[in-house]
Amino acid sequence: MANFDEIFGEQWKRSVEKICGASESSSLGFSQAWEIATSALKPRPLNEHPPPRDQALVLAAVQRIHKAKMTPFLIDSFLGDLRKCEHFIESEINESMGRYDASQDPNEVAQLIDRLAQWYKHWVPNPNSQSLYKTFQLAFQTHLFSFLPLSFPDAFKALLVETIGQPVESNVIVFQRFEVLGFLDRYESLLASVVYQQIELRVAETCPKEWTSRKLADLRTWLKEKIVPWLAAPYARGARTVEDARAMVSGIISRFDFHVCRTLCDLRIKEIFDIIVDYPDSMDALIDLKECLTRVDQRPQLVTALRKANHKRLLHPGADTKDILSQYVSTIKCLRIVDPPGVLLYKVADPIRRYLRERPDTIRSIVSSLVGEGGDLIDESEQPGPVQTVAEDFSDPNWEPEPIDAGPEFRTSRPSDVITTLVSIYDSKDLFVKELQVLLAQRLLAITDGNFEKERRNIEILKLRFGEAALQVCEVMLKDMTDSKRIDHHIQAQGQSIMHPTVISRHFWPPLQGSRLRMPGQFREIQENYGRGFSAFKPDKRLRWLPHLGEVHLDVELSDRTVSVEVSPLEAAIIELFSSKPVWSMDEISVKLGQLDHVTVQKGLLTWIEHGVVSDQGDNTFRLLEQASTSDVRPAARPMDIIEDTSPVVTTEQQQADQMRIYWQFIQGMLTNIGPMPIERIQGMLRLAPGYDRTVEQLGGFLEAARREGLVLFMGGMWQLNR
Repeated sequence: MANFDEIFGEQWKRSVEKICGASESSSLGFSQAWEIATSALKPRPLNEHPPPRDQALVLAAVQRIHKAKMTPFLIDSFLGDLRKCEHFIESEINESMGRYDASQDPNEVAQLIDRLAQWYKHWVPNPNSQSLYKTFQLAFQTHLFSFLPLSFPDAFKALLVETIGQPVESNVIVFQRFEVLGFLDRYESLLASVVYQQIELRVAETCPKEWTSRKLADLRTWLKEKIVPWLAAPYARGARTVEDARAMVSGIISRFDFHVCRTLCDLRIKEIFDIIVDYPDSMDALIDLKECLTRVDQRPQLVTALRKANHKRLLHPGADTKDILSQYVSTIKCLRIVDPPGVLLYKVADPIRRYLRERPDTIRSIVSSLVGEGGDLIDESEQPGPVQTVAEDFSDPNWEPEPIDAGPEFRTSRPSDVITTLVSIYDSKDLFVKELQVLLAQRLLAITDGNFEKERRNIEILKLRFGEAALQVCEVMLKDMTDSKRIDHHIQAQGQSIMHPTVISRHFWPPLQGSRLRMPGQFREIQENYGRGFSAFKPDKRLRWLPHLGEVHLDVELSDRTVSVEVSPLEAAIIELFSSKPVWSMDEISVKLGQLDHVTVQKGLLTWIEHGVVSDQGDNTFRLLEQASTSDVRPAARPMDIIEDTSPVVTTEQQQADQMRIYWQFIQGMLTNIGPMPIERIQGMLRLAPGYDRTVEQLGGFLEAARREGLVLFMGGMWQLNR
């Protein structure tokens, strides 16, 4: 009878082998396979290696366990051993990050990642089992990420920055480590943020205030040569050919190109006011801005920034009207480059146009530019064309619909010249024509050499802009000047005269400055003699003298000296009085010259006091200095209330003010008979008055001035007399 233990042990062995799928012919038992596999997979310190075994034997052991359906138990055993070795990794991370926190040296992070890659390689299961490998990878990365401190993302970002610009070969090795450790997937957003940051730094370093070269092209070249090769390592992993790599990174490159355009666009929007000031030298910056706006939707930001800058730096009382007009013209030219349809210009220009419309000297500044005194408003190469508004032509084969961001009041129009745009600030061209007449009159009367060719050329150019009919009065003015020269030559030929007056047609010239001045003595005699010669030449006409206008060349002969001066007729009339007696009072001079006010007389006397010809004796008494004596000459202190007015022509503002004084009688009668009225009704009734051509805005300004003087009140939207 066999031994019980032997019989039982033999049966147990057969049962286990049956369960495990082994047979007596198997070369490797389960127990032996388990021992070989667990020993080979067991994690160890880096300086310790597993006992040497044949890899084929280890693989056979793993397969034997898998065949026995015991792989989950092998994995549990492996994970348990792995958890026992976690402290090695934790210790490495803490030490390396401690050194980085103290030094902020990205090399510490690089050494840590290299060390972690060594741990990973040392512990990775050698048998070719996907389940074992994936389990190990997940467990290793899970433990690794749990040990990383909160400062690690910033440290890893600093390391990424260091890798930009490094050789591609070295970066491939570094990013392979990142991928093995799972950093590329976990910190993918950091990769993009590093590139975004580099783009912003590049723009900040190379682009501010650089408007004379195409910076967008330079940025794209930098992106292609420096950033794209760096992107190939993380984003083109697994590419077999160059075409595959290019296809894999094309999407991310497009995102970064978008960020380049957006960052540069942000910068140029901040600088847009100064870019416009620097035009045309800033042409390249404008072209870059135009290209950026086609990629990024920042048109509203551009409008907001430019309107805000204009309000702060341009549209305020301290800015000169010519400077505002110059900036407005530059704005027109620049925004036409950035946005040819004109939507941006329409949105930006409206506040400027409204502000210019409220300035009293805007028309005069624009008209000055029309006749060659406007600085840089008009481009010399720009051909003058008629001032008109071109209606939208829907039958044009090149017609395009309005842009999507155009407002409801925007209307697409053909690009017009600068002057047409400036004139369109106002509703009517009549205001400009009147100002043209005033300015032309001033310029013609200031000409002393008889050369009117420049003004004739200006008139011909203005005809192209405003038409023949609008410039008929200017033609008459120019004809008067040439006729006056001819008349003077004829009268001088009949009898020599020292006077050379300008004879003009009163009905075709703007009103000239009036005065009660009456020339005394020899001056009146010279006028009368010239008048008789004119009447003989033009029997059907007579002269009406404006003696206060013009210039007089005098040689004042005194006992010890002769003073040669060019003075106004008023000053000449005053010194003429001193030829009859040496001492005159202010009142006597005023009466003798036609009841002039004392301020006007004092202005004339100050000229002679400054030349040392007359002295102020006090008590408004003045004495002629036949002999120069500094003790008798008092300092000529020019009073503050004396304002020099060198223009002989009444300005448009003065004409409008005089006309509004007439219309005030109409307004006063309306408010008296009808009672409180809104401004629209006042405007409607004033249109019935002869010659009334004011806008509602101009009427509102006049009523506001009357309110400040206490003549009217404004309550509840109604104007009423202040009783």
